[in-house]
Amino acid sequence: MSDEPASGEPDRVHVVGIGADGWEGLSPAARRAVETAEVLMGSHRQLALVPETTGERVPWPSPLLPALPGLLAEHAGRSTCVLASGDPMFHGIGTTLAGLLGPERIEVFPQPSSVSLACARLGWPAQDARVVNLVGRPVENLLPGLAPGERVLVLSSDGTTPAAVAELLTAHGFGPSELTVLENLGGRDERVLRDTAAQLRTSTAALNIVAVECASDRGTGRLPSTPGLAEELFEHDGQLTKRDVRASTLARLAPRPGELLWDVGAGSGSIAVEWVRSAASCRAIAVERAPERAARTANNAAALGAGSLRIVREAAPEGLRGLEQPDAVFVGGGVSVPGVLESCVEALPRGGRLVVNAVTMESESTVIEWYSRMGGELVRIGIEQAGPIGGFTAWRPAMRVTQWAVTKP
Repeated sequence: MSDEPASGEPDRVHVVGIGADGWEGLSPAARRAVETAEVLMGSHRQLALVPETTGERVPWPSPLLPALPGLLAEHAGRSTCVLASGDPMFHGIGTTLAGLLGPERIEVFPQPSSVSLACARLGWPAQDARVVNLVGRPVENLLPGLAPGERVLVLSSDGTTPAAVAELLTAHGFGPSELTVLENLGGRDERVLRDTAAQLRTSTAALNIVAVECASDRGTGRLPSTPGLAEELFEHDGQLTKRDVRASTLARLAPRPGELLWDVGAGSGSIAVEWVRSAASCRAIAVERAPERAARTANNAAALGAGSLRIVREAAPEGLRGLEQPDAVFVGGGVSVPGVLESCVEALPRGGRLVVNAVTMESESTVIEWYSRMGGELVRIGIEQAGPIGGFTAWRPAMRVTQWAVTKP
């Protein structure tokens, strides 16, 4: 039996991590992988770090990820070496290749990651530092979990990231935080800059990592990671899932790392925002037709650290067409609109979760009809809050919510 790969499939790929110290920092085995490759792939910066070889040099196109399968297929049957920054399996191209080709089709030669080098310079225990990746991601993703005394390492997108981080921290009451910007770690031009978030505003070298030692202005505290943030934290016009109902809704949606939520009829986007905040890899798409409410959803996402939330400014069910398949769906608005629940149920995979909140008699009737078809869990939630009446205190009931939760069989 031949050991050759099937036609059209890429051969085994060597993935070589390379630091700012370049060729000198590579092991003999990593150097051999580079020298003997018929095809050498990497960014222009990475390719410039290794000496000329007989292999063909292929700089990464932009955007890379959509082009990567075709690029590998184009050079199938030729020994290929891919250059990566530091540890290829830490927020690097190595994880992408492992998912695309399978782990058995790659051989990785790692170098210390930027996080390892930063912790070595700072004397920080690496296991205690929170790592936030802002490469190609909104800076607001840094916000969840910030608290006085916390240590955070930020993987920068470019030289503008440190100033953006400083501005964000200052705006949210963390201006006294000490920032250490470590440029070109491991290279001959390595440099360390230190300043407070309130003072740091200059651009830095493109290759950098930002270490944050959180300190807050008086009165700034940590937002909880549990569902049910206070209503006053959201910008809204009254179209907001109240915190007690929101906590019940998210408990039944059951977010898990890496999953995608559709928030249909998002209103102020509170469900989608809290879903994204539940784990760094959780994603959500908020579908909201009203322009002013879609704008509030965007503002809430930015203010509460859900910057990766995507907003579709269109009515359902039309706005659901062509969206990526969700793992869970929440319907808070438009429950009784023809085609909305049908589209949501059809889009879910087997095992996907659907939660619907109904307030009006019409939407409740729709929910009960679907419950009779699919089963699941039907709950009526009544909330009363104490409030003043003259010189006394009395209970003020909120509108009851009928909540239907079901897992698609």
